[in-house]
Amino acid sequence: MLRVRAAVSRTARGFKTFPCASLEVKNEPILGFQEGSAEREELLKVLGQLKGRTEEVPCVVGDEHVWTSDIRYQLSPFNHSHKVAKFCYADKELINRAIESSVAARKQWDLKPVQDRAQVLLKAADLLSGPRRAEVLAKTMIGQGKTVVQAEIDAAAELIDFFRFNAKHAVELEQQQPLDAQGSSNTMLYRGLEGFVAAVAPFNFTAIGGNLAGTPALMGNVVLWKPSDTAVSASYAVYRALRDAGLPPHVVQFLPAHGPVFGDAVTSSPHLAAINFTGSVPTFKHLWKQVAQNLDVYRTFPRLAGECGGKNFHFVHSSADVESVVKGTVRSAFEFGGQKCSACSRMYVPRSLWPDIKQQLLEVHKEIRVGDPVEDFSTFFSAVIDDKSFARIKKWLDHAKSSPSLKVIAGGHCDDSKGYFVEPTIVETTDPQEAMMSEEIFGPVLTVYVYPDKDHLEVLRLIDNTSPYALTGAVFAKDQSVLDEAAVLLRNAAGNYYVNDKSTGSVVAQQPFGGARASGTNDKPGGRHYVLRWTSPQVVKQTHVPLTEWRYPYMG
Repeated sequence: MLRVRAAVSRTARGFKTFPCASLEVKNEPILGFQEGSAEREELLKVLGQLKGRTEEVPCVVGDEHVWTSDIRYQLSPFNHSHKVAKFCYADKELINRAIESSVAARKQWDLKPVQDRAQVLLKAADLLSGPRRAEVLAKTMIGQGKTVVQAEIDAAAELIDFFRFNAKHAVELEQQQPLDAQGSSNTMLYRGLEGFVAAVAPFNFTAIGGNLAGTPALMGNVVLWKPSDTAVSASYAVYRALRDAGLPPHVVQFLPAHGPVFGDAVTSSPHLAAINFTGSVPTFKHLWKQVAQNLDVYRTFPRLAGECGGKNFHFVHSSADVESVVKGTVRSAFEFGGQKCSACSRMYVPRSLWPDIKQQLLEVHKEIRVGDPVEDFSTFFSAVIDDKSFARIKKWLDHAKSSPSLKVIAGGHCDDSKGYFVEPTIVETTDPQEAMMSEEIFGPVLTVYVYPDKDHLEVLRLIDNTSPYALTGAVFAKDQSVLDEAAVLLRNAAGNYYVNDKSTGSVVAQQPFGGARASGTNDKPGGRHYVLRWTSPQVVKQTHVPLTEWRYPYMG
């Protein structure tokens, strides 16, 4: 609900009264999709309409739908014979054309009142919450292999929350003003960045693409949105929701493209103002180096915001609740096939609890269904995203079977004959420094190190130093002194830190998300200060009393 109240806006032209919106926002409810529910019936209807269908997704520059000769296809990961979407790669010429049209539209969009820009995101959220919900969920399920619940918490709830809460934070930001002094007033203007923002989105969360492009646009920026090749269909649905909600043409350009071509084009433009990125560490490092090499080209210093993944831990103390450990770890490690940057992929278990934890893990493992998330709603997770991901994970499985310090205790098989299916896999290691304990796998693979109970402090230090990442982590213990010790020793080991809870499942406005070290720049999307990242504030001092003397009193 939007509550409007009167407030005072101070500008360089003096005092002006205008209605200042104060937004009352709550997290979007997560629908259950139980048998016979209205939301399930609507979703099944849309899934049926999309079955076997190939959607055509163009590049969009302004209002123009453009097709290049470089045609590509998005395949369904659990049935790679289904071409979900036909799309094309933008070439360098088209990207440069998009940059020019964006920059030309920037000034008018930036001068639009933030309340008006916020209304676009609020209307888009309403569309996604209501009439477009089933569509974006279905396209996320078919195109990215998500189960209904994983699609719901991502493409519906999280994306809607991003739009609504960031609209609230943007409006409220303008109320944060500097102090006045006698005879003068001071105003902070929250301008958009001078230039364009390049938004590079991943496949694994539809919501992330919408946030990477939508939030900078909310703050008065123009954006070039490069969606992931393996999430084109759902991303385009989000883009169309923004446009149908009133986003003007040229503010966000929709540009599927080959990564190196897009990167070269945006980093060589003098108008680059920022890169908003989620993806791999090597790609983000490469973009950062390109920006550094081109610093003399730019009109301003570009801002770089990146989220690059993790090697997330569950630390289990001997005082932990075993059932909570097992159920939380299964969800964290295996939901969406472990293809979450927050997924637990390394676990440290005390020797005294390992027999019980192992037994319960194996019992649950037998019950996990891996398959088609559209035809079978009892599926816990589906195929991994594509052939490259499948091949990478298979190498790790082969390594686990051949290394003398590793033992596969569950799963370990994979099959790409119809879809890119990988079994949920649990590996036990005798070497806590093994590569499977330090390197990101991004698949349904959990590696466990069993430690002597008395060595828990040493293990906490080990956790902090084993991996270059610092994204998420969880500590399971009932002993408060252990929780206190862990909080100190793991202070820099995770940007999102969980106590007696799994390492996944951050909620917008509740747990703003992000990590440091190799995990990224920790800008915390989902928090109120994230919107400030996409502004270039200007301070205006206006003096109301004329200056009549150049001398100071002490001069006599």
